[in-house]
Amino acid sequence: MEKNRAQWGTRVGFLLAAMGSAIGLGNIWRFPATAYESGGGAFIVPYLFALLTAGIPLLIMEYTLGHKYRGSAPKTYGRVGKGFEWIGWWQVAISFVISTYYAVIIAWAIMYAFYSFNLAWGDNPTNFFVGDFLNLVDPGQFGGLIPVVLLPLLVVWLVTLGFISRGVKKGIEVANKIFIPTLVVLFLIIVIRAVTLEGAADGLAAFFTPEWGSIMDGQVWVAAYGQIFFSLSIAFAIMITYSSYLPKKSDIANNAFITGFANSSFEILAGIGVFSALGFMAFQFDTTVVQLAEEKGVGGIGLAFMVFPEIISQIPGIPGFFGFLFFASLVLAGLSSLISITETYVAGVSEKFNISRGKSVIFGGGLAAVISLAYATQGGLSLLDTVDHFINSYGVALSGLVEVVAIAWFAKGLKGLQDHSNTFSDIRLGGWWRICLGVITPVVLGFMMIQNITTELSAAYEGYPVAFLIGFGAVVAVGAIVVGFLFSLKKWPNKDDLDVPATAIEEDKEAE
Repeated sequence: MEKNRAQWGTRVGFLLAAMGSAIGLGNIWRFPATAYESGGGAFIVPYLFALLTAGIPLLIMEYTLGHKYRGSAPKTYGRVGKGFEWIGWWQVAISFVISTYYAVIIAWAIMYAFYSFNLAWGDNPTNFFVGDFLNLVDPGQFGGLIPVVLLPLLVVWLVTLGFISRGVKKGIEVANKIFIPTLVVLFLIIVIRAVTLEGAADGLAAFFTPEWGSIMDGQVWVAAYGQIFFSLSIAFAIMITYSSYLPKKSDIANNAFITGFANSSFEILAGIGVFSALGFMAFQFDTTVVQLAEEKGVGGIGLAFMVFPEIISQIPGIPGFFGFLFFASLVLAGLSSLISITETYVAGVSEKFNISRGKSVIFGGGLAAVISLAYATQGGLSLLDTVDHFINSYGVALSGLVEVVAIAWFAKGLKGLQDHSNTFSDIRLGGWWRICLGVITPVVLGFMMIQNITTELSAAYEGYPVAFLIGFGAVVAVGAIVVGFLFSLKKWPNKDDLDVPATAIEEDKEAE
């Protein structure tokens, strides 16, 4: 282990932090919609297959990389092979971009938690969100800053950077030991209340009833791999950074399986809660869940800030309390993920420029906080939507493809990583693991990229102006790659910074 490198205090602390990163806003509003649109209960088959052939194998790879090479993502990739460092900086740049708008969504959720008590959104939550709350202007325009978003946004950054500045054990670990158990308890209360509402059974039937014919649809399988890939925080530089703080004797493979299945369990729990609530809403409006889904949509920001407030208003008893629990859950899920995303560039900048964690928090986190103000304007929603679309489709997905190809094909590092993991893990990796990463994952991610590009070229995303999509979407995605190359050009403070830690060499010898 590198001298004086920070460590997790406990294994539970690491697992809660990893789960906190994986369990984010997308679990609550992306998975239920994807499952519903991809065959309902039948979607579980390709979903679990994707988890076992791509999700967990990739998690094991990233955990092993961090554990073996003991550095931030850029330093880890630099130690894997000459010319690989830029991949780590690219992923760090992607995380930086995501953190700038993720913080604003959490700020919205904070305001909506307070709005819940008096149902401030009134009879038309959609108009309230786009009009009274965000006061939206046309795509491409920024308009003015939104005062009711600025204060909670400041709180989000103070909490996030405050915990990160305290370090791994006293900051990040403590935060997740508070946030994740609280999130699970709150969400269980929400789900229990949701399944007891009138019409909930119809919602659950719509969610779980399998359309077995969909299993033969290739698009459903791509959707399953996409969901697994985006929900596990893979290719964000997060899991490499977090695992670099693990003690020497850590069960790598077991940790990956626990993280993967915990994340999937929460997604299914979210699906139960969301569709129980949609079933109740359909009952209230004397319609079907299918018709409701077509009219309102069942995923994304619209589900959280337009559809759910409408459901909350209809709930008998204490609707304000139920609403508060829902939006508080979004805040907790968002904060735990934002902390992990921000830690990637705090760690990377601190190591590369040989500055203290405190200074790295001020420079990196401070810059992200300033940029996030752009999303707190009246044109922030369309800007957020565009940047999120491009940075996920051509940032996260593409960097994941490059990552696995670089490690498996060019560095030919899978066998060494397998031996390293097997040295410490109860679950031993075999040829199946190398096949998953060397063949299945690159093929699926490559197909996803082709599909994304084809869709992009067929029509302008969401009908936004092409100049707007290029300027704030494509340029941001390409810019992350450019930043990756530029940062990799700077020399490390010490000439031996990219030397592989002695412990890693010793462990390889032990494996042999």
